[in-house]
Amino acid sequence: MNKLLRISERNKFEVQDLLPSDDCTNKLAMFFQNFSDQTRIKILSALAIKDLCVNDLSKILDINQTTISHQLKTLKDQDLVDYRREGKILIYRLKSSNVNEMMMYAVKGLVVM
Repeated sequence: MNKLLRISERNKFEVQDLLPSDDCTNKLAMFFQNFSDQTRIKILSALAIKDLCVNDLSKILDINQTTISHQLKTLKDQDLVDYRREGKILIYRLKSSNVNEMMMYAVKGLVVM
């Protein structure tokens, strides 16, 4: 009962050859995990509007600075945010506008549903 129902063995191998590698799917899963947390989504949304420091993010989002810093580290480790130093203050920004575009695409899709 291990027969293919709709495709041939050759088609099966064609599909398998085009599937992303385990490394790629692992990276994708980790990337999309960033959008499974409301705090990270809020931080990404705020940074899509303006570059901000931890203190400003904390005040804007009404979330304590420790939580903001922890989530920013996660986002930085995933290469989604970057920072620059202004004296003693770190100013965070989105590393790519693609992050905001993807979030907007998802929001537009939710509105249509």
